[in-house]
Formats: sequence, structure tokens, C-alpha cells
Amino acid sequence: MSNPEHHADDSHGSPIKTPKQLIVTIFAAFALPIAAIVLLVSYVTSGLAPPPGTDSLGAQAVAARIAPVGKVEIRDAASAAEAKSGEQVFAAICTACHTPGVANAPKLGDRSAWAPRLVTGYPALLNSALKGKGAMVAQGGGDFSDFEIGRAVVYMANKAGGKFEQPKAPAVAK
Repeated sequence: MSNPEHHADDSHGSPIKTPKQLIVTIFAAFALPIAAIVLLVSYVTSGLAPPPGTDSLGAQAVAARIAPVGKVEIRDAASAAEAKSGEQVFAAICTACHTPGVANAPKLGDRSAWAPRLVTGYPALLNSALKGKGAMVAQGGGDFSDFEIGRAVVYMANKAGGKFEQPKAPAVAK
């Protein structure tokens, strides 16, 4: 029933003929992918290492990288003697937009642009300056007290024909 000629045909056989070939194939199946992964990881991470000769791991470099981003500064906001005038605050921050009229900001002294705003009154103008309005961020992005921003609002409004009084300095807490 079996044909001896049929068994002699090795067209469907395995390319591995000896135990030595089997051991080499198993070793290659594990070692080559691991070697490829190790080489790939070393290639990818080679750009992360600091260049030779730099002091990026020195004490000063590390301290600079872990330094706090910001700091808290407590100051007496009620001190009118140190508070900036409206003109000083305008020159420091407001002039960037209100002198050239950037993003529809009313220009300093432009009565027609300021007229509808002046009608709303000082509290509404101060609120817009403190909280931001349109493209203007809160306090124009500056670092001034509410009292100083109020002075700047009065300065700009009065330059455009307003008749606002300078805000009173806040009472000093005892």
C-alpha cells in the first residue's frame, strides 16, 4: 500500500536536517530580534545624551533647570507713595495698544473713539481694564495694582475729554 518512491521525494520536507541546524535556527530566532531591538533603542536614544565636554549635569546647570518658574511677592498695595501715576502706567503698558490703536483699542486723546466709553462711566471702564475686554487681557497684561490701573484709566479718559477724578488711595490696614 505504500509506495517507496513517494517517500523519497523531499519537496515537502524541512530545511533543517540535523540537530545542529535546529539549535542554530532557534538561537538565531531569539538573538537576532533582540540584537535588532537593542541597536534600534541605542540609535533612538543617542540624541538624548548631552554632548561630550558640556557641563549639563553640573551643579549650576541642574540648579538652573529645577529653579522655580515664578515667585510670590507680597507688597503693600495701599502705599500711594510708591504707586505709579496714571501716566507712568500708561507709558509702561497701555501705550503698546492705545497709542497706535491696535486691535480696535481707542487711541489716547481720540475723543470720538472714547465718547461711547466715557458715557458708561468710570466703574465700567475700570472693570474693563481690570478684567480685560475684547483683545485686551486683564490689566493689559501688566503687573500693577488695581489702584494704579484705575489711575491709568482716569489718565486715558481725561485725555479724551473725560472729567473723572483721580481714584483715592486705598486705606492702609493697621
